[in-house]
Amino acid sequence: MTDFALTINGKRVATARSFDVLNPSNGSVAARCPEATVALVDQAVAAARAALHGWSARPDQERVAALMGIADLIEKNHAELSELITREQGKTQSGPGANLEVGGAVAWTRATASLSLPEETIQDDDKGRIVVTRKPVGVVASITPWNWPLSIAVWHVMPALRVGCTVVIKPSPFTPLATLRLVELMNQVLPPGVINIVTGGPEIGQRLADHPDVNKVVFTGSVATGKKVMGSAAETLKRVTLELGGNDAGIVLPGTKIEPLLEKLFWGCFLNAGQTCAALKRLYVHEDQYDEVVKKFSEYVQKIPVGDGMDPKNLIGPIANRMQFDKVSAYVEDARQRGARIVTGGNPPQQSGYFYPLTVIADATDDMRVVKEEQFGPVVPIIRYKTVEEALQRANSLDVGLGGSVWGNDPQEATRLARRLECGTAWVNQHATLHPMAPFGGVKCSGIGVEFNVDGLREYTTVQVVNVAL
Repeated sequence: MTDFALTINGKRVATARSFDVLNPSNGSVAARCPEATVALVDQAVAAARAALHGWSARPDQERVAALMGIADLIEKNHAELSELITREQGKTQSGPGANLEVGGAVAWTRATASLSLPEETIQDDDKGRIVVTRKPVGVVASITPWNWPLSIAVWHVMPALRVGCTVVIKPSPFTPLATLRLVELMNQVLPPGVINIVTGGPEIGQRLADHPDVNKVVFTGSVATGKKVMGSAAETLKRVTLELGGNDAGIVLPGTKIEPLLEKLFWGCFLNAGQTCAALKRLYVHEDQYDEVVKKFSEYVQKIPVGDGMDPKNLIGPIANRMQFDKVSAYVEDARQRGARIVTGGNPPQQSGYFYPLTVIADATDDMRVVKEEQFGPVVPIIRYKTVEEALQRANSLDVGLGGSVWGNDPQEATRLARRLECGTAWVNQHATLHPMAPFGGVKCSGIGVEFNVDGLREYTTVQVVNVAL
């Protein structure tokens, strides 16, 4: 196993304690991870604070060059990072899995390097000059989840570095390994203290959110934890970016030819075994073609191989941890007990690893937990509706709004209806596809702020107006 260590102020830091990171495909120990203490968090924040002035004062093109160098290192170490992701998180080496995640990390880093926030001149005449400029917010605490550990680390960290912030990152204790290695690689390019990493449980994240020398917290995770992070940040009026849970709805319009859409519909629902905040988690289908869609979609789902992510024949891996496996199991059992029909899946195999079969639930109703709560697993309920207006109302009825989609034969009509969804991203005839130049974030309880493009870059800055009288 690789020897993992924290990185603080550019140096590898050993810890007195460590914990097991389990491989979700078989329950074996993937590696031992160093466990930080609150004192080490304080050291990491102090290192980021000390590095802030020098990094933010660097010429803009030097920071661009640093990000491009980081992208090159990620690309050079692609195979190692991809295998770490599979062994700690479970996603496959084939299909849109771990290799997609590493490739996306490279692409997003380079895209972020290409962005800039030039000064804006408001007035420039014989009376005076007014210029609006952006300054780095300061020390950023990044708290990342276990579903896309490398991707989300890159989404948090690269824009912060691009504008001149310094960072302390805390990955999920379920999936810290690829992020530990990423930060080691980044420290081959960056000055000491610019990027630091600490690991551990809730108390480590709590200290970062509370810390008086942290200026901003960026968090991706559940709504409940996001509210706690926001509450902690309020004490010192920290800036926050919160990308929280979703329970995305998809609406199949009446008369839609479903066969050409099955592949995109499948990946919209089951990407990363459904463990994606912006995955499609509720599918509304008109009553006139309900049985047809349930049958054809279920038949498609049954053909997809599920298993150990290191086996190249598999396209879907396990659920990432026992906690989530138990939650998904409980949601399906609740639906079964309430009269839903489990068309395919629903009965996990008796084997090592957290494998849950791809599950399609028919005759689901809005009061079932699998519909009204985010299941975050390889399960999708299909829900019958009578009118499109009713479907829109039901899709918008929850207190979350990350993404949503409309599927139909006429893209223009589907687009018109998609604009009425209460969500941050509305897709048409696709779901859960992201682009580094398209802002991404939620409405309602799905979050505050956005990521990607210049809108995401601005989240790591404060505004200063320089007003000069002549």
